[in-house]
Amino acid sequence: MNNPHNLVAHRDIQNWVSSRKGRPALRRISDSSGNVRARLALNFGHGRAPTAMPSMDDGISPCSWSAWLAELDRQQLALRVSDTKPAEFEFVPRRELN
Repeated sequence: MNNPHNLVAHRDIQNWVSSRKGRPALRRISDSSGNVRARLALNFGHGRAPTAMPSMDDGISPCSWSAWLAELDRQQLALRVSDTKPAEFEFVPRRELN
């Protein structure tokens, strides 16, 4: 990722995603013991993985910003973004930012 920077503040994350026509989503996944957990996702609708619009079978559900940001905080993640590509991002642990 060229020229990355990290976003932790909720307003900064919302502004970055919204300015690229993105929306928050969650994917529910089961681990080997059957426990269900949430995996954060962002949908930009440009037809490219992993941010493509969800289908009925991929387990991604649109959600509110408040639910998405609460899960981001619960998992102690930040969003690493690049301004050189329209919607290039990755989730990184906040502990790696220090």
